[in-house]
Amino acid sequence: MDKKYINGTLSTFQWFIFLLANAIALPIVIGGAFGLSIDEITSLMQRVFFIVGISSFLQGFIGHRLPLADGPAGSWVSIFVMLAAMAIQQTGDPQTALPLLMGAVFFAGILLIVLGISGLVQKILFLFSPLVTGTFLLLLALQLSGVFLEGMLAVKGDPAVPDYGMAAIAFFVFIFVILLSNKGKGWVKSYAVLIGILAGWLVALVLGKASISTQTQSAIFQVPELLAWGLPKLNAGMIVTAILFSFLLISNTIAAVTAVRQSLGNDSKNFESTINRSLFTGGISHILASGFSSLVVVPLPVTAGFLQMTGEKKIQPFLFASMALAVLALIPSIVHVLSLLPGPIANAALMASFINMIAIALTSLTKEILDQRRLSILGITLLISIGIMFLPTGLFSTLPAVIQDIVSNGLLVGTILVILLEQFWKPQRISEKN
Repeated sequence: MDKKYINGTLSTFQWFIFLLANAIALPIVIGGAFGLSIDEITSLMQRVFFIVGISSFLQGFIGHRLPLADGPAGSWVSIFVMLAAMAIQQTGDPQTALPLLMGAVFFAGILLIVLGISGLVQKILFLFSPLVTGTFLLLLALQLSGVFLEGMLAVKGDPAVPDYGMAAIAFFVFIFVILLSNKGKGWVKSYAVLIGILAGWLVALVLGKASISTQTQSAIFQVPELLAWGLPKLNAGMIVTAILFSFLLISNTIAAVTAVRQSLGNDSKNFESTINRSLFTGGISHILASGFSSLVVVPLPVTAGFLQMTGEKKIQPFLFASMALAVLALIPSIVHVLSLLPGPIANAALMASFINMIAIALTSLTKEILDQRRLSILGITLLISIGIMFLPTGLFSTLPAVIQDIVSNGLLVGTILVILLEQFWKPQRISEKN
């Protein structure tokens, strides 16, 4: 058999595993936050796989045109989880927040399309310095670490109590994936996340902490359901949230594209047009996510670590793998089995993969000399934004909803703060120092 064909097939499979590993965990996390049933989580996972596959293909073909995977957006997950908690307090049913979330996602998609077509984003690119980009990535990883750690502990009940047996399996997966990523060789290192998930799932099955359903699906092929969470809705608070989160999405896109282009060695070519195309395509992905009641997907900065680890640089295997994932989403029986993956194991594998994101964040922060001004900006931003992450849920419940959405989100406050400080705290001129 042609060696080139074999290598291409293996590369496609490797990309497929990477896309799958990054898409599989967050639907389970969100399903738990909103109290979804197994069937509802299965349906959500099917829709997420479909959107991830389609969006990754569109980005690679007409968007940024890079081997850069799309996946569920950690920045949006934080607002999903926060609104679920708020809905429980207000109505007792977290699912009442879902149509509002889909409305915000749709509105953000329109904004991204406008920015991509008009090129207006070029006028604000100066805001996203290496300090801003690095701080955003660092805060994103830190904020989601709380979500993932709570998931790893298998917290349940009221009052909340960890399932220590399941938590032990989750921490085994976390350590195992890290060891494979750092000590493994060849394909073992490349498939560290998948191997860790399968090993943890097997241990959970043996110890009776998980089960495999024998339920058969009536349909061999099934198109993902449209408007599964109802028609998207909007209010003033969610419009403001969508506008502010669009800035986070711009920051995320710039960070991801920059990191991948550096990994490929072409970080100085047509950067502005690449960002325009990526934002336009990202807007389409947001509208599709809203229509299919899916989690929002964005370019994943962690892809740069995957490229460095595997040496993959060709776009064709990535495009084939993206379409393969979209096709897999049409087969309910496969998606149903994947949806039975225990949440703590999914959280553990994703937590381990975020180590690379922290490394990329630190690399971005150190692109420029961390003088006293930049260190002060970074320190102020981290203290305030991380402090917000530790505040009690519902602390700002007496404030208007639009203000709650802003001040209770450490990632959002931190990103706005570092941009403002970077712009208004001007560096001293050499003549002034002398």
